[in-house]
Amino acid sequence: MLPGSIQITGETLSGAEIKDICESLKEHGVRLLSVRGCQLSDRDFGRVCRGLAECQSLVQLNLNLGVVNNISRTKHLADALQANRSLQTLFLHGSPLLDAGLVSLNVSLSSHPSLVSLDLGDCMLGDQALGLICGMLPPDGAKSGLRELTLSANPGISTKGWARLAIAVAHSSQLRVLNLDYNPLGDQIAGMLAVAVASSRTLEVLDLEGTGLTNQSAQVFLDMVENYPTCLRVLVLAENAIGPELQQQISDLLSNDGEEEEGAPPHSSALLPIRDKQHHHQQQPIRDKHQQQAGPLLGHASSWLPHSNSAPNHVVLLTSGLGESLLAETEM
Repeated sequence: MLPGSIQITGETLSGAEIKDICESLKEHGVRLLSVRGCQLSDRDFGRVCRGLAECQSLVQLNLNLGVVNNISRTKHLADALQANRSLQTLFLHGSPLLDAGLVSLNVSLSSHPSLVSLDLGDCMLGDQALGLICGMLPPDGAKSGLRELTLSANPGISTKGWARLAIAVAHSSQLRVLNLDYNPLGDQIAGMLAVAVASSRTLEVLDLEGTGLTNQSAQVFLDMVENYPTCLRVLVLAENAIGPELQQQISDLLSNDGEEEEGAPPHSSALLPIRDKQHHHQQQPIRDKHQQQAGPLLGHASSWLPHSNSAPNHVVLLTSGLGESLLAETEM
């Protein structure tokens, strides 16, 4: 039987459910595991991590919305990732990691042989953590690094920290998608990012939604896409103080560039990720944003889920013969 997926959202997991998950992991029967927003004991979390360490089939792991909620769990996850060799996409959005959590995870994340997509949005990170993340974006000619990075809603990062990230992005030989939405960046950091985008030979998607930008930033990006060659295909500027005309001009230019290169071979992608764009601690609906990646049949959709544990429990095992780029998570 081909590996399938286990997806549970916002539930308190029983011992029997944890046992089933662990057995499936140890039997290499899971390709996608999502327990976003779920409650489980520290002991059970350790059991799941031991299963992760042994599993050779798991490609995507979603622990969004506070599942990794203390330093003990962070260390369990770090140990599991040190042994695991198959994981390509890891979601930790809405986990109170702090810089100390990234210090614990850094070696495991940096040295993982397959990890290409990482979501650290709303993880209460600061400059120390960002410095470690920059190490996961090695410069041209170095080892392979992340292809997709999400750092949404980490307001503790300073201007100096974001400047360091911009330098790393400019020299990264792998990064294709960068999500910085809902950070107080402002026009100064946006200008640095524009230079990074112009320098990058791989970055295709930049999400700057709700980052405190004005028309000044938009003019810089417009000049860049109008006068300089760039790989950028998507620039998200919603919820900023930017006129619709400027946004449309940039969008039109990026669209035209994409049409000119339609004949180019598509980039292979890992998995279709789900991002929790709103802060996990707010009592508001949680928006899961399915980002479109290169590859056939991958569409763009979004769904709204109530932030509560009242929804019925769903454990879904789906076996599929889909290829690497076609495994997409579906909320049931």
